[in-house]
Amino acid sequence: MNIVCVGGGPAGLYFGLLMKLQNSDNRITIVERNRPYDTFGWGVVFSDQTLNNLFHADEISAQKILNAFNHWDKIDVHFKGETITSGGHGFCGIGRQHLLNILQKRCEELGVDLVFENDVQDEVALALQYDADLVVASDGLNSRIRTRYADSYQPDIETRFCRFVWLGTKQQFSAFTFAFVETEFGWFQAHAYQYDEQFSTFIIETPEDVWLKAGLDKMEQEQAITFCEKIFARYLNGHALLSNAKHLRGSSNWIKFPRIICKNWVHHAQIGGKSVPIVLMGDAAHTAHFSIGSGTKLALEDAIELASCFSQFGPHGKAQVLEKYQALRSVDVLKIQSAARNSMEWFEHVDRYTAMQAPQFAYSLLTRSQRLSHNNLRLRDPDYIRGYEEWLANQLVPKKGDSAKPIPPMFLPYQVREITLKNRIVVSPMAQYSAQDGLVGDYHLVHLGARAMGGAGLVFAEMTCVSADARITPACPGLYEEQHVTAWRRIVDFVHANSTAKIAVQLGHAGAKGATKRAWDGIDQPLEQGDWSLLSASEQTYLAGVSRTARAATLDDLQRIKQDFVRATLAAQDAGFDWLELHCAHGYLLSSFISPLTNKRNDQYGGNLENRCRYPLDVFAAIRAVWPQHKPISVRISAHDWVEGGITPDDAVAIARLFKAAGADMIDCSSGQVSKLEKPVYGRMFQTPFSDRIRNEAQIPTIAVGAITDADQVNSIIASGRADLCAIARPHLADPAWTLHEAAKLGFTDIDWPLQYQAGKLQLERNLSKASEK
Repeated sequence: MNIVCVGGGPAGLYFGLLMKLQNSDNRITIVERNRPYDTFGWGVVFSDQTLNNLFHADEISAQKILNAFNHWDKIDVHFKGETITSGGHGFCGIGRQHLLNILQKRCEELGVDLVFENDVQDEVALALQYDADLVVASDGLNSRIRTRYADSYQPDIETRFCRFVWLGTKQQFSAFTFAFVETEFGWFQAHAYQYDEQFSTFIIETPEDVWLKAGLDKMEQEQAITFCEKIFARYLNGHALLSNAKHLRGSSNWIKFPRIICKNWVHHAQIGGKSVPIVLMGDAAHTAHFSIGSGTKLALEDAIELASCFSQFGPHGKAQVLEKYQALRSVDVLKIQSAARNSMEWFEHVDRYTAMQAPQFAYSLLTRSQRLSHNNLRLRDPDYIRGYEEWLANQLVPKKGDSAKPIPPMFLPYQVREITLKNRIVVSPMAQYSAQDGLVGDYHLVHLGARAMGGAGLVFAEMTCVSADARITPACPGLYEEQHVTAWRRIVDFVHANSTAKIAVQLGHAGAKGATKRAWDGIDQPLEQGDWSLLSASEQTYLAGVSRTARAATLDDLQRIKQDFVRATLAAQDAGFDWLELHCAHGYLLSSFISPLTNKRNDQYGGNLENRCRYPLDVFAAIRAVWPQHKPISVRISAHDWVEGGITPDDAVAIARLFKAAGADMIDCSSGQVSKLEKPVYGRMFQTPFSDRIRNEAQIPTIAVGAITDADQVNSIIASGRADLCAIARPHLADPAWTLHEAAKLGFTDIDWPLQYQAGKLQLERNLSKASEK
């Protein structure tokens, strides 16, 4: 094959040498705009895992790279005068120029043609010149080729909010170092690491509004560097900050990160009478934020994968090669980009976490991408996690006293008003569709009783409707008749008598989503008989052409419904519930007022966000007035409608602040189910970022919910301050004793089981201990 790589960065060089190794008859030409052995940049970072990939692909260059690496194991986080250190991270740093020099020399040894000082303007002419069978567009972040064929590649480019500058220093760092400094203008942060015996990379980042307030946009480069040296003086120990872009003004040297992903990675061009694929690689195809250090890693792994595909299918199977290359790499890149986005957003909003004390701030930083969990940190540095768990327990449970064994975060007690939960696990409210005319029975006794005995701190009953016409289905429970109170009291009394769990009721009104069949008979499908009239904030049909049309609620309707909520609240107290939640999510009646997708009113309950929240807040005030002051009320909201023009996470923070001001104790952070046009982005713990924002921006406790499936995730969420409680749904359907079983897996034995089950506790713990030893 005749292969031309446009751009002599890591991607182009590595692909060139791998293809030459694969077949020495391949003619590989790499065209680079810079001079030979001349490049820009400071150090780059690899993980130990990336090094393993390089050794597998080409041991000779990998060994040279390894010999040049500066390896470190620890991360230091400097915040508010404290330094928090954790170990076991396994990273390597190397100068970008040194890395490229190693790859350039390896290419020359193998017979790859390197053409320097050629700034390619016309890749078609270049392909004709070398009779190319394949063109690799490895021309970097600002790829001309990607721009020229944008209709084929369909790039999605999102410019982010922080300004950052890539500098160097001769100050040496024994660990990967994060330093945070508060100035009169706002917070600045540094990402620093040593990459050889002489130099360290020193990246400085700050939100653009802080950058502007500091006047950095108007400073010459020398002024800007002097400004930064003063900010980070304590970490530089008298050493200067250095730039390798001396021709740039300060404002030009500070850039904003562009997040790039392309829908397609291949463009087919007709060149010299044949179809020549032009394939993207490295930063031309995708970017990953520098805070997880994966840009160069992704570029090298692109090269490895494309070479591997050619090895599998051969030069005559280019169609299969390119199809598989994109299919495999796009998935891997999306995973990295998802983690990178979490990391990037954490640094963009550092001020969200600056109210934390240094130990929790550092833990939040370490787990910011959701790739590194509580168990991962324990494996890397058991002493760090042991110390952090002890610190966290002493913060969250004052005067706890010393414990021979630290308490996992999920098993720390939690107090709201005068209600104390024994741990942070919540059984989510999950619709069971098993009531008769609103009346719960033996099924609900067994269902809720089993989960209360299963170890959770708080057990939620499913959404309980405040009137017969507030039900989702005829099989939904209610609290609007005296016999309902008696039936619920039987369940509540059982929970209190046979467990140490608390039990909560969630009050709601289905609104436009009412009068439907049970889920297994046809979810959201309207009843064929026995239905009732529907109300919503504004006239709407939930499923166009399918659902019954709900009419807009009148003021008289709203007054009646508010009284229904009050009556149900009094009934819940009479039944003995410990906790009450107001359901303002998922497109039900109160949610329909909050979302602009469903609220088109022009009275005092429509318009801006404050007006749209007015009726749900009126209902909240009414139930808070009659619910005992020593018992909490939480509010479930949809923190994201996942539809253009709907509620956004920014709105969710504002909604939470309104409910906090009204006296809410906690926000239960769900999302979606307001419109069938929604396009949610699913994944593990996918709604936890909403909880994180609301808790740390609105400064109100939260419940995280959504694809939280194991103790490790719960421990990570609680320990990092992303939520105060975690609601577990489907795992609790599969395993009523999920909490007890997760405790046993962790080796945490200081947890109460029902006395009748003690023998099972001992055997389970013994069996798991033996398995762990093996």
